[in-house]
Amino acid sequence: MAELSKADMAMELARAMMEMRNKSRQNIQLRMKEHNINLTFEMLEVLSCLWRKDGINQQEIADITLKDKSSMTYLIDNLVKRNMVKRVEDGNDRRNKLIHLTDDANALKAQIFPWATEMYTVATQDIDTKDLTTCLQLINKMVGNLP
Repeated sequence: MAELSKADMAMELARAMMEMRNKSRQNIQLRMKEHNINLTFEMLEVLSCLWRKDGINQQEIADITLKDKSSMTYLIDNLVKRNMVKRVEDGNDRRNKLIHLTDDANALKAQIFPWATEMYTVATQDIDTKDLTTCLQLINKMVGNLP
């Protein structure tokens, strides 16, 4: 078997990252279904972003989650309907709305984070921390190399 080129290895890495994302998505969706949590994985991505930094604007969330503006509006509208987030006027710019978590969203975090921790603990059970650090550095470097 011929040795893979750097470009081929990069494509394989990208494919493996997509597979990891899909498997983690399936795992979390299954857990949410088992517990009758009526949210999509995309809504959970928005909440996860806000759990890291609450009170940011819609565009910041879109940039972090790599979603377009119209998709983000739809997701946030649905999270508002489910009482997971609320839009609050920015004190510095009344045209800007900041997205804040509700108590319901924070309670959900306490339920979901253990699932995610367990899933990633299993996924990394035989992987050295140094290898994970190297992998993350390489991926970030590859992302930085692209325009």
